[in-house]
Amino acid sequence: MKASPETLVTAAARLLLREPGTVNTLAPGLRARAAAVLLRMALDQALDAYWQRVTPSMTRIGKHRMLCLEWYAGHDTARRCRTTWSALSAACHYRTYELPPAPAEIHTRLLEVTALLAALRGGPDRASVTAAGDT
Repeated sequence: MKASPETLVTAAARLLLREPGTVNTLAPGLRARAAAVLLRMALDQALDAYWQRVTPSMTRIGKHRMLCLEWYAGHDTARRCRTTWSALSAACHYRTYELPPAPAEIHTRLLEVTALLAALRGGPDRASVTAAGDT
């Protein structure tokens, strides 16, 4: 079973924003890292869905889909996608001598992933596709 990007974002939000009165059995850093994994999965799935609509052959290679995104979704969306994906990737990896990610940092990434899901759901930016076709 594959969860939708929105479901993954909701699960990440539940990890980060615990309801008052609930007992937290996991440390904040561990919850933040788990939320980062869920958010990166959501962003990856949103990118796959975007490229499946635009051109299905772009879903095969992850690096290319990020590099070519600027030509289809616009410079701002591509930059935000690269920055967010890189930050989430760094937060996902466990390093012995580093502190886990801060929940506030991952919460900021949660808001960014939510905005990116909406931007990628909209389809290709027509101005970018036209400009790419003119060159």
